[in-house]
Amino acid sequence: MTARTTGHPDPARADAGLAFFSTWRVGSPERAKAAIDAIAHAWEGRPWPHAGLLSYSVHEGVGTDEGTLMHHSQWRDEAAYDDFFRGLSDSAGNGRDERNAEIDAAVPGIERLGLYRTRRYRSGGLADPDAVPGLIVLTRTAFDAPDADRQRAWVDAVFGAAEGGGPLSSGDVRAHFHLSLDGATVVTYAEWAGAEAHDAALTVPGLTGRYRLALSLVPGPAA
Repeated sequence: MTARTTGHPDPARADAGLAFFSTWRVGSPERAKAAIDAIAHAWEGRPWPHAGLLSYSVHEGVGTDEGTLMHHSQWRDEAAYDDFFRGLSDSAGNGRDERNAEIDAAVPGIERLGLYRTRRYRSGGLADPDAVPGLIVLTRTAFDAPDADRQRAWVDAVFGAAEGGGPLSSGDVRAHFHLSLDGATVVTYAEWAGAEAHDAALTVPGLTGRYRLALSLVPGPAA
């Protein structure tokens, strides 16, 4: 079964081999809330789709990002997601397409803006790892050509700059750096104490979205 939780996902959990991030544009805060309700109905009304899916969370855009939703899912491995994508789950009607069709029927016109398949590389920051974040900031830093070595070197440089007042020097942030599997992008999932702390800080460069947790789903106990 599928269970709802009030807790944030743990981006650094050791059993997550992959993390996927995607963004939907829904057009307004009202439509965003309707889409969140539709997602909850589509997921909670079905069994958990695959043992290899560890968590699925939806974050609602705030400020200039109102009207968007950011999706974050953690997977054991690529094979688990491929099963879900192709509808190879434990029961009929339990794949990705069936869920999205139900959501689209409830909230027509959702724009799906792409999917980043990533693997977490490093996590760091001075914030208490047990603190509940008040703001999630997702930053996508793209390179002009795929280069896995450059991805890692870029993240390592951010950590190296922390002692000199870099993006990780704030006591209000804990950041998790993910490398896209195609070698072209670094996706930074940053947990901030709140919007004020983020506004006042030096942050990593890239295309940034600001969100708050709206829905967090995990596998429930077996029936």
